[in-house]
Amino acid sequence: MFSHIHVGVGDFGRAMAFYAPLLQALGLELKFVEPEHPWAGWKMPGVDRPLFIIGAPHDGAPQHPGNGQMTAFQVARRADVDRLHALALELGGADEGAPGLRPQYHADYYGAYFRDTEGNKLCLCCHAAEPAR
Repeated sequence: MFSHIHVGVGDFGRAMAFYAPLLQALGLELKFVEPEHPWAGWKMPGVDRPLFIIGAPHDGAPQHPGNGQMTAFQVARRADVDRLHALALELGGADEGAPGLRPQYHADYYGAYFRDTEGNKLCLCCHAAEPAR
């Protein structure tokens, strides 16, 4: 469906320090990084696209987060949402909604929300039912 998603950042070094460990923990691999550009892109192992890219805005204007824009990463288990949300906060992200069920979306939607170090809103979500014990 998507070729790539580009999220604008103003402080590339700070953004890389946030995104590199978070996206690695999500299971994504770095495809490229060009600090002189500045931009970097990640992908799922074994495929070339889609890409998740961070970088300076192409028009040269200052970066600012959009109102109503959000990138959501799907994970396999609710425990992954919990673990990765905590990691995002440890890396300097700001909490925008603790992990939990969001039944207003559907009965099994489990998500968490945060902002990166640049103010961009991100989500981690799991659509699977909790396994029976």
